[in-house]
Amino acid sequence: MAVTVGRGSFPPVSAPFRTCFRAMTFVFQGAEPGAGAGRPASIGAIFHNLVTCGTLLRVCPNSLQESPRPAPPHEDRQRAGGKERRVNIVVCVKQIPDPETPAASFKVDEVAKKVIPAQGIAPVVNPYDPQATEAALRLKEAAGTGKVTVISLGPDSARDAIKHALAMGADEGVLITGPEFEDIDNFQTAKALAAAIQKLGGADLVLTGRAAADWDMGVVPLGIAQALGVPCVTVAKAIEKNGAGLKVERVLEDGFQTVETPLPAVVSVSNEFGEPRYPQLRQIMLAAKKTVQVWGANDLGIAGEMGKENRRLVLEALYVPKVESNVEIIEGDTPEEKARNLAQKLRAAKLI
Repeated sequence: MAVTVGRGSFPPVSAPFRTCFRAMTFVFQGAEPGAGAGRPASIGAIFHNLVTCGTLLRVCPNSLQESPRPAPPHEDRQRAGGKERRVNIVVCVKQIPDPETPAASFKVDEVAKKVIPAQGIAPVVNPYDPQATEAALRLKEAAGTGKVTVISLGPDSARDAIKHALAMGADEGVLITGPEFEDIDNFQTAKALAAAIQKLGGADLVLTGRAAADWDMGVVPLGIAQALGVPCVTVAKAIEKNGAGLKVERVLEDGFQTVETPLPAVVSVSNEFGEPRYPQLRQIMLAAKKTVQVWGANDLGIAGEMGKENRRLVLEALYVPKVESNVEIIEGDTPEEKARNLAQKLRAAKLI
């Protein structure tokens, strides 16, 4: 793998990144809880301060490799007779609660450890996923041929997330749904998506958003790659075909990194990729007529691995923390006296 690192100012974070349900804090055994600050007028702010506690159980490097690995895509997908062949791309999308839901409408059932959906506010497509769909469509257009299949795991309403991708230009859609998928964790989600990709016959490239904006963990792309036995490149801001592989530019905390990876591979796409195309009315109407395949756990042969009882990540508590703040005014007749009194207070608190 070739790696090039470039430094520069960190790219500005887009509005969806600021307003989505990012930074839900997971506290594992032996770790300290964390908290963040969000926008007070949106549900994203509440999620930003939401604290969850979990215990990671029975997680090992081979935990997602129990199912048979698919054979690599046929060589005729790449080249045959010196001509570029059809490229098969799978995009994974997710439907989440609307990050712009008013904070007053956000509720948590602490007993059931669930977020209560806000009444009258429809869920939306995860804000990072249209970038993944856009990346797939650009690669298909650059190759001049190919197929883009969209997969979503969720309730029946997740069809809307698939239809949005179809309206953007994707070719086919698959919905994974059923009671077996309720209350599953990220490991099970990755297992189910990988099983669906295998059922489709494999893929040359699997694209996802950088993270789901409700829990903001970003581990499912890595889990899919492990289950499929292929490389994974995360947080991509640019993707281009490079011979038989890909050249991907990644976002780092202090710059950018360019890597090359062979295919098949999994790539998670960040919001820095750029604005996705907006579906036109005609495309939306055509997408509404397309049939979405529906698969259950039995169709994928994973029914025995799904369900709350098979979770590896156990959720111990889910609640909105109470934030208390105390304000003390430092008095003094002169600026010097105020500074001296402030220094004494800080020293008494052992802050200096």
